[in-house]
Amino acid sequence: MKSLSVEQSRQIDWIAKDRGHIPGIVLMENAGRGITECLLRRKPKSVLVCCGRGNNGGDGFVIARHLDQAGIPVRVILFANPKDLLGDAYLNYSMIYHSDIPLDVFPKVGEEGFQKHLEKVEWVVDALVGTGQKGSLRAPFDMAAKLINQSGKKVLAVDIPSGMDADTGETTEPTIRANLTVTMVTPKNGFSNPKAKANLGELEIVGIGLPRCWQPS
Repeated sequence: MKSLSVEQSRQIDWIAKDRGHIPGIVLMENAGRGITECLLRRKPKSVLVCCGRGNNGGDGFVIARHLDQAGIPVRVILFANPKDLLGDAYLNYSMIYHSDIPLDVFPKVGEEGFQKHLEKVEWVVDALVGTGQKGSLRAPFDMAAKLINQSGKKVLAVDIPSGMDADTGETTEPTIRANLTVTMVTPKNGFSNPKAKANLGELEIVGIGLPRCWQPS
């Protein structure tokens, strides 16, 4: 299957929204639901979803909602100020906020509280940062990635493990070590780097609802 650069992936989103008139909230919903289905096939007993402020975090909110719908105990931790959320990510955060799905915000929950939540779950969803990340993870994402790696829990990375460069596959310390990476539409160019395998784990690809005529060939 053809792989894409970060810029090419953005172009796919632009085509879907501009030419296809598919709202971003629909693309996010399709991505999050598809990722949830990949996780449900692993029969998770409990899940902690770790979200950043961008669209990667927005996918995480969708995943949490669909896990809850499936009857899986799930908790969300947002590693950002809710006031900094924009667009589709904010809309999906609002759905969680107005539900009974447990939601914590860092730093209010605190590092110790985060560790305690990690201890209680089987799976962690890494929805901290997406393919736009370049260079080392900044606080508080570096702390979150370090503690997730140390926890020994199974990890699903949304689109890409946080800390990995999507175009090159190079990693910085810390970078999430995923058991499963679920990426959208096509693999990213960096996934072909042999050094990326240790952090990617198993790789699955999900669609976002694009008609076949817009699929990368």
